[in-house]
Amino acid sequence: MMLYISTFVGHFLLVIAALIPILNPLGQAPIFMSMTSRYSAEERAILARKVGIYGFSLLLVSMFIGIYVLEFFGVSLAIVRVGGGLLVATAGWQLMSSDDTSHTVLAASDERLSEEQLRQRAFFPLTFPISVGPGSITVAITLGAGFKTSGIGVVLIPVASVFAVAAASFLLYWCYRNAERLLKLMGETGTVIFLRLSAFILLCLGIQIFWNGASELLAEFVLQNFPK
Repeated sequence: MMLYISTFVGHFLLVIAALIPILNPLGQAPIFMSMTSRYSAEERAILARKVGIYGFSLLLVSMFIGIYVLEFFGVSLAIVRVGGGLLVATAGWQLMSSDDTSHTVLAASDERLSEEQLRQRAFFPLTFPISVGPGSITVAITLGAGFKTSGIGVVLIPVASVFAVAAASFLLYWCYRNAERLLKLMGETGTVIFLRLSAFILLCLGIQIFWNGASELLAEFVLQNFPK
């Protein structure tokens, strides 16, 4: 029994330790607030919940079948990093270049969004590529490759992974759900400054993801065309 528990807990902690730093729910909360600052509190709550659900689904799909999907379409992880990095960098640049008034926490639009509009905006760009981007997907695919095992790990490792992804997704939801409360403690000026810094970090993260993918592609090109 102790072997089962240690296997389950060990892999649960492994997945959590791999996902949380790159998901960075607390650091992403200001970006979520910035991109939804014109929505009502009720709409933000719905968006936060949907991001948590979509993030959970996207991570699980990436973990369990991501590698097979990429192989089917002939897409490498490096290409995923390049494309995803461009999307993240673009989102960061748009946040940096947007009007200061659009970042005000108390601002809200009179226009009510439909359920379908909320679903669309919750998935793109709030879930992908902002919350669960190419880095998170790559980590999930890498973790999923470890499912090819034997013995008690055949069942326990996938189950522990599901629970770990659920915990990480719930933490993402909780931080987004309470983003307004956290930012209000900083005041309006502090919020604008923090959001600008977060947008800049997002831009840099996108460029870093893009560069990692481009470096892999460049190294592969050099090896294929200029062998030693």
